[in-house]
Amino acid sequence: MVYSVLHNRRLIYMDIMINFTLLIVASVLFFIVGFFIGRILLERIGTTKILEAEERAVQIIQEAQREAQELRDMKVAEANDEWKRKKREFDQEVSIKNNKFSQTQKQIRTKEETLNRRGDQLQKRERALDDQNKELAQKMQYIEDRGNELEQLLSEQNQRLISISGLNAEEAKAMLIDNMISKAKEESAEQIKAIYEETEKTAQKTAQKIILQSIQRVSIDQTSENAISVVHLQNDELKGRIIGREGRNIKAFENTTGVDIIVDDTPEVVILSCFDPVRRELAKLTLQKLLVDGIIHPAAIEKAFEESEKELEEIIISTGEDIITSLEIPNIHPDLMRLIGKMKYRTTYGQNLLQHSKEVAMIAGLMAAELKLDTKLAKRAGLLHTIGLMLDQPDQPYAIAGMEFLKKYRENNIVLNAVGAHNGDVPKEHPIAELVEAANVISSSRPGARGAITPEGYIRRLESLEEIAKTFPGVQKTYALQAGREIRVIVEGTKVSDAEAEVLAHDIADKIQNTVEYPGQIKISVVRERRNVAYAK
Repeated sequence: MVYSVLHNRRLIYMDIMINFTLLIVASVLFFIVGFFIGRILLERIGTTKILEAEERAVQIIQEAQREAQELRDMKVAEANDEWKRKKREFDQEVSIKNNKFSQTQKQIRTKEETLNRRGDQLQKRERALDDQNKELAQKMQYIEDRGNELEQLLSEQNQRLISISGLNAEEAKAMLIDNMISKAKEESAEQIKAIYEETEKTAQKTAQKIILQSIQRVSIDQTSENAISVVHLQNDELKGRIIGREGRNIKAFENTTGVDIIVDDTPEVVILSCFDPVRRELAKLTLQKLLVDGIIHPAAIEKAFEESEKELEEIIISTGEDIITSLEIPNIHPDLMRLIGKMKYRTTYGQNLLQHSKEVAMIAGLMAAELKLDTKLAKRAGLLHTIGLMLDQPDQPYAIAGMEFLKKYRENNIVLNAVGAHNGDVPKEHPIAELVEAANVISSSRPGARGAITPEGYIRRLESLEEIAKTFPGVQKTYALQAGREIRVIVEGTKVSDAEAEVLAHDIADKIQNTVEYPGQIKISVVRERRNVAYAK
């Protein structure tokens, strides 16, 4: 019983072991079969992937080759275009240089031909001069021979005259010299008169035409300057603010600006008084700023004064630039431009200095254009001719001071001479100097340009003109007429002839021109009267 149970257990155990073994063997077989099947499947899948990858690689290579071909074609096309462009530019440059070279060759050939012609002309002139020298030498020899003959004849004639007249050689010589001098004076006076008349006929019309055209083409404003400026107020209540408590505001204003402020009973007006026009303008700007702000006290006055200084400096520079631009004058140094701008606030004999300088520049430029001279130099000299008045150098004439000052800025010598010579302080070396002087006289003598002189100065001017005319021999009386525009000179008829009276008028005019400074022109009229008196008894 027990044995059977054990036998049955053994059989069961063996069955289990057999089944387990079979299971293991089946598992191993299944694994092996699965391995090979999986390997086959993997190989097939890998082959498919490889084929797909190869196809993709071929496509990528083809696309890359196509893109490379397109890029290469594009680069080649760009290179061809660039090469063609460079070639065109090179051809154009070569063409331009060839044209310039051809033009240069033509110019050189033209100059060579001109030089050859001039050389031929010089050779002809040299030959002509040689012929003239030979002819002159022959004439000189002939003259020398004739002179010797004449000396011999004169010696013989002198001996005869001495024997006939009873005069010795010295007495006869003195008499002859006196007669010749008297005759030469009469003939020279007549010739001078004829020359003046002939010159005046041709020159006066041309000069008048040029001057009148120049004046008509210049727009001239009449201005008057004084030592005060008027500031208008919106109402009289502002006068109290300007004065301040116990006058502290007005004192602070006067101390800061250096300008006297006058507050009187005139409605809505205050007056600024100062002889320095620049300082007066600065004070005017300061007061206007204070009136706009409405706040007036010492600190506000100082602030407004500082702002006005900057604003005035900008106005001065802007004014100088506007004048330079309107006259078309190039290359003006900034320092000179600033002085030109400050001329706006300066006067000369009551005439605005900037307006006067601009007028002189325009008139001189127009006259220079008519005479075919350098217009820009004439304008430049006319604008700068009063620059010396801005330097405040009382130890020398302002024209000389201006000329020396402009030398520091390397101005043209023609401009320097015109500036220094427009008042006659230095000799004139160029026609432009004459034009600047004439333009200066035209601008200063026009009606309304300058204020009237005092009665004392007027009388002294007339007396000085009369005294200058009286210094000449043969003058009896002199009269200054038409406010000094004409000098009437009465001469002795027995001492001065008609021809000598003509010369006397020009001599008096030259002396007045060299010794007296005056605007416009002065007419010299010489009156010669001869009275023959006889008495019947």
